Amino acid sequence: MSLGELGEWTLRAKCRDMEDVLFPESKDQRRVRNICMSCPVRMECLAEALDNRVQWGVWGGMTERERRRLLRSRPDITSWREVLLTYGRLEEAS
Repeated sequence: MSLGELGEWTLRAKCRDMEDVLFPESKDQRRVRNICMSCPVRMECLAEALDNRVQWGVWGGMTERERRRLLRSRPDITSWREVLLTYGRLEEAS
């Protein structure tokens, strides 16, 4: 799946022109996460991965392991997009 298939928000993603950035090798995850931290659509990206239970790669600055842990800790949330775009930060949504 390419970023372009996901929605208009992807046009503003810092990683939009980078090959293989969504599915980095373990050793590259830190580099990719740093790119995410200053991305203007970080919350949209993370919401996409959480709402669709994306199992692979770094999305919105979180690895698959971190997303699984978050999903397990908050099974009551039915729309991560709504939560993340309303609060803008994971800490405030908890």
